[in-house]
Order: sequence, then structure tokens, then C-alpha cells
Amino acid sequence: MFEVPIGSGDAVLRPLEPWQAGELLANIDRGREFIGRFIGLADAITTPETATAFLTGYAEKAAADTGRIWGIWSAGTLVGGVLFRTMSVPNGTAEAGAWLEPSAAGRGLITRATALIIDWAIRERGLHRVEWQVSAGNTASIAVARRLGMTREGVLRQAYTLRGTRYDIEIWSVLASEWRTPA
Repeated sequence: MFEVPIGSGDAVLRPLEPWQAGELLANIDRGREFIGRFIGLADAITTPETATAFLTGYAEKAAADTGRIWGIWSAGTLVGGVLFRTMSVPNGTAEAGAWLEPSAAGRGLITRATALIIDWAIRERGLHRVEWQVSAGNTASIAVARRLGMTREGVLRQAYTLRGTRYDIEIWSVLASEWRTPA
């Protein structure tokens, strides 16, 4: 199995697969409220079965070349992940996303891991555009988009419902011609 170091610490990025559903569930359990403030992942993964189904869905996306998921491990523990929620190689587009438990926040892991997958998508797969959709109140995720050199394109007003509340979604993106791997 391959893994890529993320920065100078002990963190690595590697594929997240269905057989690791127990690790994913434990990761979500440790950060359920923190993660669930802005994304539905915390509400979707609540049992071993839902964790397995989620990762099986991404294995199927990988086989169809329509999505990918990677885990972020720190000191051997799964602490978060990055993914291409959608990916269309024929259209040259993908939507990236991420989650992280609170114990790993503030270390730049999401920015570095997302930079790695964007770099792969653009340089290896030839994608033209990578998009980042974020709740307008998620200042940490908006800061990631900025650090990645993305451009804010606009707001989808009240386009996302989470736990019964509607939220505005900001759309950020980077084009292949603009991409410069962050230092």
C-alpha cells in the first residue's frame, strides 16, 4: 500500500478502503459534533454498517473513475480525510472535500492533503477544474480554499440543509492553468 507524508510531522495520506470502516467510524465518533457543524458526514456514519456502505460507495466510485477517498493518519490513527466527492475525467472536473477531527485541527493537514490530491488530479489525470463547496460559516474551510489559491466564484443561497437548517454555500475553484502547489 502506498502512503505519502503530509508535511514534516508524523501524518500520512493513503487510500481509505471499506475494510477500514471501523477506523472511519472511530474517527467520526471522536469528532462527531465538530465534524457535524458543517457537513452531513457525521450524521451519515453512525454504525459499522453505514461506515462500510460509505467506503464501499467510494470504492465503487474509484472503480468507475468518478470519485476517490483518502484517509489522513497521524501517529497511526485515522484523524480525517480528503476526497473527490465527484469526478468527471471526460469533463475535466472534480469537487474536493475534507473532514478532520478536532484533535488534528490547526496543523495544516487538510490544506496539505488537499493540495496533494489536487496536484494528482491536475498533473496525473489531466483535470481542468477542481471545485470546493463550503458552508459560508465554515471559516476554517474557506481559509483552506484561500491557501490553495482558489477563487471564490459565488454563493448558492440557502442551497444546503443540515440538521433542519438551510445554509449558504460558497463555491471556490482552481483551474489547471492557475494551479501552483502550495509550499
